[in-house]
Amino acid sequence: MTFSLAVRCVRTGQFAVAVTSSSPAVAARCAFARAGVGAVTTQNVTDPRLGPALLSALAEGLDAEAALVRVRGAAHFPAYRQLTVVDAAGRTAAWSGENTLGVHAQALGEGAVSAGNLLAHTGVPAAVLAAFNATDPARELGARVIGAMQAGLAAGGEAGPIRSAGLLVVDREAWALADLRVDWHDEPLAELARLWEVWAPQMYDYVTRALNPVAAPSYGVPGDE
Repeated sequence: MTFSLAVRCVRTGQFAVAVTSSSPAVAARCAFARAGVGAVTTQNVTDPRLGPALLSALAEGLDAEAALVRVRGAAHFPAYRQLTVVDAAGRTAAWSGENTLGVHAQALGEGAVSAGNLLAHTGVPAAVLAAFNATDPARELGARVIGAMQAGLAAGGEAGPIRSAGLLVVDREAWALADLRVDWHDEPLAELARLWEVWAPQMYDYVTRALNPVAAPSYGVPGDE
């Protein structure tokens, strides 16, 4: 049981992926993004190798659909996989193999793609996508994505309860701007939103600490990471 959202922000060029599942630690296996390159998910009967493979194909210059075709063609047991891709130009692609579990669906738009399996109904990815498209582009991308995922849950979500969720946001550096995970919780999306509220006010400060510690607002405070 999984549904996800992969997006590119037109305003900032950031990429984000959010995913939730009835299984534990879903983001560790399913969510992948690379600054300046794209964002992808590999889900259903998950093969985590496909996430980096899709990003590498995008980095070589393939668009979302071409990257998906290449990786799907070389994948082991592609009929069991569900994949989504958004590239640096905001083009999207998705694949749900014929052995995708239960009720499954996907929804594609400009710069955003949602997909899910073992869903309550086929309209859930479309609800996620519509909610994201209705958000204010001036807001932080992470907040927009979490809100869209919560809308998907409110629209029915998965066929059973969700237990884990994660958010990955990349900006300009090789490391993630945000990498938040709730690996097992009764309300993982609500907990993910709470973690975002803690992380968001300071996430750019951690980038400054890496690039120019002298300019970091709280540099030198005892106990600072």
